[in-house]
Formats: sequence, structure tokens, C-alpha cells
Amino acid sequence: MDWGMKNRLARIFNQKSQRTVMLAVDHGYFQGPTTGLKRPRETVTPLLPYCDSLFVTRGVLRNCVNPSTNTPIFLRVSGGPSVLGELSNEDLTTSMKEALKLNAVGVGLSIFVGEKNEDRTISNLGKLVNEAEEYGMPVLAITAVGKDMARDARYLGLACRIAAEIGAHMVKTYYCSEDFEKVVEGCPVPIVIAGGKKMPEKEALEMSYNAISKGAVGVDMGRNIFQSENPVAMIKSVRAVVHENYSVDEAFELFNKLKSERVVSSVVE
Repeated sequence: MDWGMKNRLARIFNQKSQRTVMLAVDHGYFQGPTTGLKRPRETVTPLLPYCDSLFVTRGVLRNCVNPSTNTPIFLRVSGGPSVLGELSNEDLTTSMKEALKLNAVGVGLSIFVGEKNEDRTISNLGKLVNEAEEYGMPVLAITAVGKDMARDARYLGLACRIAAEIGAHMVKTYYCSEDFEKVVEGCPVPIVIAGGKKMPEKEALEMSYNAISKGAVGVDMGRNIFQSENPVAMIKSVRAVVHENYSVDEAFELFNKLKSERVVSSVVE
């Protein structure tokens, strides 16, 4: 592994815990102005100091993120269909030259295992890895499984292993309550979990805790942070789980404390 690759990977991970809290705000590339991201600049700015990297599209990066930020940028480089179409019909949309111009520490794309365009999305991953290796750029493979396939260890493990075999340096996948440790064991590269749909804050903290305890190296969470009733309190609480080994109860207590402090501060102001 070249120095540039090592350096970029090192910037993604907290050097003390060797784990990462990535903030995913790329949802608009197929969902449009979804709840919590209608004004990306307002959503992202207060959260930037608390994420280890920001997962974002080039359009939102250029228009909504202050270039003075020290937060590492992970760039979404695949897309094509909207939520109205066949989501697996993705192509590479952003070049490696663009990623380098934007000073990204990594690039990410989706693969759809068990879906109509499975072969093309996996081939896209191979092409991206080929190009990324030339420039020392880490690649994150984001796994999706077919609509008729359960999000269980069997299918998630299949998708993660395929991603690693094709050359991904990291894999993002869903957490499953049974045998998630087997998904991790079968994947020879680090795994971060997706936050998925919005759930109550304590449940999201519990999912993060369970995933970390079973071998994940972090989270790439979006809606469960920016759609929270208090996004800053939530991302700080997720960080406490990932980096400081807080229990679920301790993290939820922290969330409520930070949330109440914000309310008191607003009243005083």
C-alpha cells in the first residue's frame, strides 16, 4: 500500500480508537430534497466538526460545504436512476480526476447484489478500483441486496465478500441482529454499517453499539443523525459509542443531556 493510500485511510479513522463516524448526506442523488436535507448547507455545517469524514456528492460539496473545513471528504461517485426508477441501474458518474481536484480522501459507489443490474454495478466497482489504485485513493463499496432477499447474514455476507474480492478497501453494509459477526469474519476489509431509515434515537444507538461490539469499525450514518430531533446531540452520542465505548444507556443519557442543554440555551437566548 502506497503512502498516499495509507495517509488517506488514516485520515478517515480516529487514531485513538481506530474507528470512524462517517456522516452520509448523499441521499439527494436519488431521493431529491429529502427531509432533513432540503437545505444541505444548514444541515451539514453544524455537524462537520463531529464526523470523521463526510460522505457527499460533488454537487453538494461544491455548493454547500465551506472549503475551509478540515473534515475529510468521501465522495459518492455513482448514480443514474432516481427513486422513481430502477435503483440498481447505476453507472460511474464522477471521475478520479474530479475526486483528486476536490481533495477527497476516498470514493464510494453502490453495488446491488441480487438485483437486475448486479453484474454491471459489480463491474463498475472493479473499474473504479483499477483507477483508484493508480492514485492511492481508497474505495468504499456500499452493498445493497435484492428486494426479495432478506437483510440477513447470508446475503449481507455474500455482498460484502464480493465487494472485498473485487478490491474495495472498505465496505458499508446493513446491520443484522443475528450472526453479524459472521458477516465481519467473512469480509477481509473493514466494515462500517449503514444507518438506514430513521428510527428512535435509542434504537439507533443500540444498533451502533451492537455493530461495533460484533466487529464493525464504525458507522456511516445519515438519516438517524440529520433527521434526529437534535442532530448535534445525536452525532455526539454516536461518537461516544464508537470512539469511547459508551453503553447504549450511557449514550442515550448523553443525548438527552445535550438535548436539554440546547433547549435551556435557546430559552436563555
